[in-house]
Amino acid sequence: MKHVLVCLDDEIFDAFLTPRVLARLASRATVTRAGAADWTTHAGLADADVVVTGWGSARLTADVLARAPRLRGLVHTGGSVRGVVDPAALARPGFVVSSQVNANAAPVAAHAAASIIFAMRGVFDLRDDYRRRRGASDEPWLATITDRRRGLAGRTLGIVSASRIGRQVMELLRPWPLNLLVYDPYADAADIDHLGATLVPDLAELAGRSDVLSIHTPLLPETRGLVSRDVLAAMRDGATVINTARGAVVDEPALVAELVSGRLSAVLDVTDPEPPAPDSPLWDLDNVFLTPHIAGSLGTELEVLGAQAVDEALRVLQGEPLLHEVSPDALAREA
Repeated sequence: MKHVLVCLDDEIFDAFLTPRVLARLASRATVTRAGAADWTTHAGLADADVVVTGWGSARLTADVLARAPRLRGLVHTGGSVRGVVDPAALARPGFVVSSQVNANAAPVAAHAAASIIFAMRGVFDLRDDYRRRRGASDEPWLATITDRRRGLAGRTLGIVSASRIGRQVMELLRPWPLNLLVYDPYADAADIDHLGATLVPDLAELAGRSDVLSIHTPLLPETRGLVSRDVLAAMRDGATVINTARGAVVDEPALVAELVSGRLSAVLDVTDPEPPAPDSPLWDLDNVFLTPHIAGSLGTELEVLGAQAVDEALRVLQGEPLLHEVSPDALAREA
């Protein structure tokens, strides 16, 4: 039988490869388990046909690949493979890499869309106000529901990058009569128009026109600090920044200054550094909704990633084309 080396730590193995999912793989191949950090020195690597990696997995380099003469593919249960695969490894003829970034994009997009809806409807501050008043007066209710600063209809959403997740967010919000703007220097205006949005070539202009700015940009050398001090300064008073991408895409000191002033609000699933320093104002500001990088797959959703990874591993074993192959170009430009 073919041999698959599964490199997931015990703490997460069962979450990704539930008994049902693992049985499908074991019925077609011999499965050997290895730790994420030390799989590159595991004895099973020498005769492995496929390696399945996950969070914290050691990096596949050309040297490691040279010690695995039978290895035909690496299937990553997570999204980005930038930290798992050295680009030089992709030069080996017939060797393929698969990422489950498509499956992981769905919960991120859903989390971002929910955050956008809550931000535009003012749910975060209404919840806090309701808790403070403890229902002491019904008088604010009418003023709340007639406040035209709340609601989705006619509001403007700025999407930073028409990435895989950015596009899914727009699709999820399509039923609402939102004004959708997109900044993406690599996007085509006709393509963005097809998504029901308008391409804006200048990020500061996009920010200035948006009630909510939602960030979906991969962290690359050229995108670090993309949402700069000037971009944040261009945002209108009372606007909200939502980041479910990577913290370093935003100039965090500049964002913190805007949040401390009370001029902007933020929904942050990612920060820079991550987590924030213990004395960071982000922990205590009422206008910040802070979560610990959980927008991606979690809980029962991890089995979806594992099942898709097993499907891909079986395709490698059967010599079939991958559905979620990572090309050298994609490895260079994606998160």
